[in-house]
Amino acid sequence: MELLYKAKYVKLRSHHEKFLHANSDEKTVFQHHDGSCKSAKWGIEFGEGMDNVVRLKSWYGKYLMATNEQFLLGVTGLKVVQNLPMKLDSSIEWEPIKISSLVKFKTSYGKYLRANGGLPPFRNSVTHDVPFRHQDWILWEVDIIELLNQPESIIHNDIKPPNNISQQPQSLHVHFELPKSISQQTGSLDHDTSNSSFRFTFSRSSNFEVGLFYIV
Repeated sequence: MELLYKAKYVKLRSHHEKFLHANSDEKTVFQHHDGSCKSAKWGIEFGEGMDNVVRLKSWYGKYLMATNEQFLLGVTGLKVVQNLPMKLDSSIEWEPIKISSLVKFKTSYGKYLRANGGLPPFRNSVTHDVPFRHQDWILWEVDIIELLNQPESIIHNDIKPPNNISQQPQSLHVHFELPKSISQQTGSLDHDTSNSSFRFTFSRSSNFEVGLFYIV
């Protein structure tokens, strides 16, 4: 899971081909097929001095939290919510465990983040549990959408120079008038010339620039 520890933002896709979403009520979470919404984007944070657990922060600034509250009476799963506790404790810490190309997220209670299927209201819900059946319900595909300290060259690797820039060297001739008083002091120009001047030739290519002054 080394790559996950380099991630800044991720999306979590369940076995049901649905993404983990933070509801706009800023309290509940759910699954949905649409992964393009901002609510499917989760920030990755790390507990201080703990490199084996992560915190998942929603678009609304709340953390994915494992509670000890029953999701439904008679059902073993416990509620998973988004919350911003006064103290950042172990209830918002998840241990990623890699299983082949997928990941399980283990809570401090020893349970796992589970994407539920079946009939409503169980369908599309998210709980944490140790499943006796449907072991694949606790497996998640992690889509990394942004890395920490991602080089700008990677983000903008398709930038090309403007079409109007020629690749061939160009010369630019600029004519400056030199005051007569200066030419007399330097003695570099003909004292008999009333309109002393010099020319600057500027050469530019894609790799270097060269300037040359010469007296005319």
